[in-house]
Amino acid sequence: MPLPKIDMPLYDLTIPSNGEKLKYRPFTVKEEKIMLMARESADPKEIISAIKQIVSNCIFGAKLDDLALFDLEYIILNIRSRSVDNVIKFEITDPDTEQQVPVELDLKNVEIQRNEEHDNVIKISDNYILYLKYPHIDDFFELLMDENPSQERQFEILISCMDKLASEEDVYNFKDFSKQEVDEFVESLNADTLRDMKKFFDTIPTARHEIPYVNSNGDEKTFVIQGTQSFFI
Repeated sequence: MPLPKIDMPLYDLTIPSNGEKLKYRPFTVKEEKIMLMARESADPKEIISAIKQIVSNCIFGAKLDDLALFDLEYIILNIRSRSVDNVIKFEITDPDTEQQVPVELDLKNVEIQRNEEHDNVIKISDNYILYLKYPHIDDFFELLMDENPSQERQFEILISCMDKLASEEDVYNFKDFSKQEVDEFVESLNADTLRDMKKFFDTIPTARHEIPYVNSNGDEKTFVIQGTQSFFI
């Protein structure tokens, strides 16, 4: 007689980037092992690979490739909260005293921070509107891991955010055109449009939380925790 399979509870979650629903389950021992091995390695590539694997294993009703980076951050926080404990205790190094300070992070208090200037709709002329999409997760992680990404690579990823071009009569999906055709279109854009595209990229929402603490000098300080790797603690 084979050993029984233990049913895991499923929870509902709203994807921050598009408002769609998905279901997720807590970690199993398998995901805990993946997380521990990645944490011990302290290798950003392994941590990122572990995050993607854990989320892919634990979500239902959505594909990893369809998620924005801040979706991934939000999902991993909710999975972690349901799996172990919503309160994480750890130590930080105060920059002034260089002493270790114990702090607590309640994952339930972490929210996706949105910039009021963030907008994926750009009017490029009286006749055409450009719609942007969030960059592929692998592209974003590439930028996070590279301390000095080339201007050319940054520009390529920025261009990959172009989703469609619309007028009153037609809609053009960039995925239907060759790289040469897209490049020629980009070269025809004015500087204001490129500036607005960069603003969209620079103001992408992120998981962010501030933790107040007092150092040994009695100074009130704030520790900011932000981004996917920061919450993988």
